[in-house]
Amino acid sequence: MRLAQFTLVATAGIFCSLFFLEKIVPLRQRKHPILGRLLLNLAMSVLAWIVAGGLVRPAALSALKWSAQKPFGLVHLARIPPAGELVAAFLLMDLTFYWWHIANHRIRFLWRFHNVHHLDPDLDVSTGFRFHFGEVAMSAAFRVAQVTLIGISAPAFAAYELVFQANTLFHHSNVRLPIRFERLLNKVLVTPRMHGIHHSQVQRETNSNYGVVFPWWDRLHRTLGLNIPQAQIVIGVAGYSRPEDNRFMNAVLMPFRKQRDYWRTLEGVSPGREAEAYQGPATELAE
Repeated sequence: MRLAQFTLVATAGIFCSLFFLEKIVPLRQRKHPILGRLLLNLAMSVLAWIVAGGLVRPAALSALKWSAQKPFGLVHLARIPPAGELVAAFLLMDLTFYWWHIANHRIRFLWRFHNVHHLDPDLDVSTGFRFHFGEVAMSAAFRVAQVTLIGISAPAFAAYELVFQANTLFHHSNVRLPIRFERLLNKVLVTPRMHGIHHSQVQRETNSNYGVVFPWWDRLHRTLGLNIPQAQIVIGVAGYSRPEDNRFMNAVLMPFRKQRDYWRTLEGVSPGREAEAYQGPATELAE
């Protein structure tokens, strides 16, 4: 089986497993009918996959080939053993994705497109595939720069892609893990409770927990916030919380329209949280 086929099969298996587990041990109570959301997320995913397969992946593979022929990139300049190169490249890929995620939140033009991912009113494994095709298209330039400057090898790139896809689905999932186990796991991986906070309607919470695979970058950059109980989190974007905002054509066209105030409801209320609602230190997951 070719590597691309293996990645596709593995991703499908992980998706189905998490989707099944969400029904048995849900982390957050679902607030909206699942069928409509699934159909919308699937439709958005198909557009994103077409762009990813036709633009992003070829661009990344071309950058990989060019970098290998030189050789060019940070891991080559460092002159470290092959095993060290693989580890360094893997970590740098995740760190730069962390920076790209922050850029998608802080650069208003990029946020127009990334917002489509966040305005899903519930959070589950299907949200992990829901990205606007415009965001995916713009990521092609980032991916070329990322692969070229790091100088990652093709095997290391394939390994990171598989882990990236798997953990993206995992941390978007609505699976309740035992809190002690998740606190331990969260020392090395971004987990559902951690990423659930990132999808909160509260602005300061959305602007935290940007990690994709490893949570260390949030700790290092002081963007970590873990002490919010999941039951108190309202998923979505306050300014785009009407039912029609989550219809297919509105989701597709939303980045190209005049933008609303993201952090206030249509009634002018800005979601917040009382200090008493935060439980324990910000670096420890709440139940």
